[in-house]
Amino acid sequence: MTAPRVRLTGVDEGMHVTVRTRIRGAEDGARVGEAFAVLFPDAPHVDWPGSPTYPNQQDVTLEVANVPLDTFLRKLHDQRILDTALDAMGSNLEGHTVMFSIERVAALAGKVTFGLPGHTSLGGVFDVEITGEGVEDWLLAATHHQGRAHVPRKLGDERAMDEDGEAVTWFER
Repeated sequence: MTAPRVRLTGVDEGMHVTVRTRIRGAEDGARVGEAFAVLFPDAPHVDWPGSPTYPNQQDVTLEVANVPLDTFLRKLHDQRILDTALDAMGSNLEGHTVMFSIERVAALAGKVTFGLPGHTSLGGVFDVEITGEGVEDWLLAATHHQGRAHVPRKLGDERAMDEDGEAVTWFER
């Protein structure tokens, strides 16, 4: 009998998680809040702005600290995108901090799609920052799956996706 898999949350694991987003123009703050709640339902309460009224436009940046990642990480497992998640989440590692973006439109549909660096996503993004000692090891554990017993992975290895998000082929031409 195998023991149940330990699911990480970032809470009480030495990681500090902050999620930021910017709501601009005619974007509906309530819908952004719905997308946020799909991926981070146990996050601290946020007062999301409503819909702007014509001709007024909004430009609001919201920051939520101490965000649990359990639902977000479960969705990565359910979607079976753990290697992609490792590459996307770890691509901007600096010291004890990783930063990555998640597209809000996909979140509203219950999916996780990572934003590509330099790409402006229609519908905006949630910028996630995870800080803590051992964040690289934490990412490897949070995105672990059984296939890594046969094909080990680490951040920035030769199996990582290209900077433009394309998969790297592992065979010789």
